[in-house]
Amino acid sequence: MKPLLLSHFTVTSCIGKGLQQTLDALLQQRQALKPCDFETVDLPTFIGEVEGVDEVTMSEGMQAFDCRNNRLAKLGLEQDGFDQSVNAAIRQYGAERIGVFLGTSTSGILETEMAFRNRDESTGALPDGLDYGKTQNTYSVANFTRHYFKLTGPAAVVSSACSSSAKVFSVARRMIEAGLIDAAIVGGVDTLCLTTLYGFNSLNLLSSQACRPFDKDRDGISIGEAAAFALLERVPETATPGLASNTSQKDIVLLGIGESSDAYHMSSPHPEGLGANMAMQQALHSAGLQPSAIDYINLHGTATPSNDAAETKAVSALFGEENRDVPCSSTKGATGHTLGAAGGVEAVICALALQHGFIPGGLNTQTTDTELPLNYQLQNRPQALQRVMSNSFGFGGTNCSLILGLASAITAETADKS
Repeated sequence: MKPLLLSHFTVTSCIGKGLQQTLDALLQQRQALKPCDFETVDLPTFIGEVEGVDEVTMSEGMQAFDCRNNRLAKLGLEQDGFDQSVNAAIRQYGAERIGVFLGTSTSGILETEMAFRNRDESTGALPDGLDYGKTQNTYSVANFTRHYFKLTGPAAVVSSACSSSAKVFSVARRMIEAGLIDAAIVGGVDTLCLTTLYGFNSLNLLSSQACRPFDKDRDGISIGEAAAFALLERVPETATPGLASNTSQKDIVLLGIGESSDAYHMSSPHPEGLGANMAMQQALHSAGLQPSAIDYINLHGTATPSNDAAETKAVSALFGEENRDVPCSSTKGATGHTLGAAGGVEAVICALALQHGFIPGGLNTQTTDTELPLNYQLQNRPQALQRVMSNSFGFGGTNCSLILGLASAITAETADKS
């Protein structure tokens, strides 16, 4: 594939609002997961909650979109000057030439949960104020974003569980390469709600403490919420293969994408990581790279026994004995598992790692499982990085791997691939 430029990006999660707070939290390995005190939930688990979401107000004419998910989307869009960057792109390309492709899993289902709580006792009717189309419907967050920027280009939401906001990079890439758009807002938003907390609890997948990916005593996930966005554009033309003339060497490019759907089980990964392996292979192939070119892997790493074991087998099979020392970690110990936003969140974390030259250590993990033979990093590690892989594997076997790199990592061969 032809590389694409992440010209601007931002992330908001429990570890911080915007890039600087997020970077500081990662470098300090700051703990932000806390005992669950969300809404009326009574479960012995930890969550990653973003502060201030309930204080966000919708602009005039946007009140119909008011729900926790869209409030977090608005909060995220207004960090790091991202909204200003999109408006500049609109002036450059036109409102009809910018796409919106976002991921979410539960969207604004919290509003429906609250509506059912307040339904008419005699008729069972839901309150008149509930607008399903603009709140709970999965398309709501893309629709909100289009209206927020007054965009008229194509828009879609991917809701493929935990791979959702990684797979949108692939949707945008196809639309750009087809010439239908010139730029795209990609990423994802997911927020806390009762459905996910009680649902994952019913599957015995919640940890009673802050999650510990790849720990020998790992026992489940900690659910978080987040909003992550990137503006994806073509790499500017250049006469010199390898670096665009209008691009800094610290700019981030999307080098490769791999997707698979193994459909092994509704809620469990293939025990040998078959689909995960296929997604990583395809990402390397699309980037024209060998496994040895990857400097760091941001693992999906949910901290459930089966997920971490399956991902280990997939990575080990692909990277092999000669590349088994590639450093890797899961950042879900910091942010929690942000579900439909996870792919976008971790893509931005990878971009920060590339720009600032470090490998984030896996928070909360005390003793790595000796049966999972990966070069898992417990502490932050300073290291110059050129290319990194980010894995996102969802329920039902929907898998996606992204390869991101510095602009200086674009080779003549990569630039010519289509």
